Amino acid sequence: MSLNRWIILGSILLMVAGCGSVRERVFGGGGQSDRTLPYRTSLTKGGDRRDITIRVRAGGVSVPDVRESVRFAATRYCLQTFGGSDTLWRIDPATQDWAFTRDGQDMIFQGRCVAR
Repeated sequence: MSLNRWIILGSILLMVAGCGSVRERVFGGGGQSDRTLPYRTSLTKGGDRRDITIRVRAGGVSVPDVRESVRFAATRYCLQTFGGSDTLWRIDPATQDWAFTRDGQDMIFQGRCVAR
């Protein structure tokens, strides 16, 4: 085999081997975050599995404070279920930010998975 073929073969093997390590870094293996998220969330599917409700125990904090925790739960569910990570969030017309309701210490967000 010529040197060029060995180089190409070696490059392909390195690319394939790297695929698993990229997935591990991005998802922390098994769909887990590689860092600790500040708030615990719970996700509930609607009648249409694309519709989701995410509840986060957050006390009196604001949307920017909980955004990453909520986004991670939605991204993980949408990606694993529909193969796409995009979520269309219900928007509050007054703030033009994610709409939510409060239930005691919980903030409740609603979104829809939109796979391409």
